[in-house]
Amino acid sequence: MTDIELAALLADARRAGTCHVQAHERTAMIEAATTLDFAVATLDLAPVQDKSTLLDAIATALGFPHDFGHNWDALADSLGDLSWRPAPGYMLLLEHADALREIAPRDFTTLLEILDEARRSHARADVPFWILLALAATGEPCQKAPAPSQDPP
Repeated sequence: MTDIELAALLADARRAGTCHVQAHERTAMIEAATTLDFAVATLDLAPVQDKSTLLDAIATALGFPHDFGHNWDALADSLGDLSWRPAPGYMLLLEHADALREIAPRDFTTLLEILDEARRSHARADVPFWILLALAATGEPCQKAPAPSQDPP
């Protein structure tokens, strides 16, 4: 895939999703997102042990406002409304995602659900929101996105 094709893919909010990436893919996607002036944040999940440390790490990585409520609802609200961090698109890289998936599988699943809801919310406003999972295990490269003729769920 060329840089132009990758940038076009990333700019399409209808195709945004959660992608399992390896080092070379991650680098290319971040470079393309940066070229598009996306807000790009990296979250290292290696030190995360539980919901509390996860929420703290996300708030720090994304620079959440100080009044962030440190609960799942507050996370969903903050990710769904990033008006305090305006950008034409967003990309969140989750490093060492396997660590959290193994230590706190329910928290990992809840996080992915909240991130996917944020992706859908931003897609309705035609703003791409990409989630990159740096996983040791192989998985589908990206979740299937809605067909171009459909509204995002």
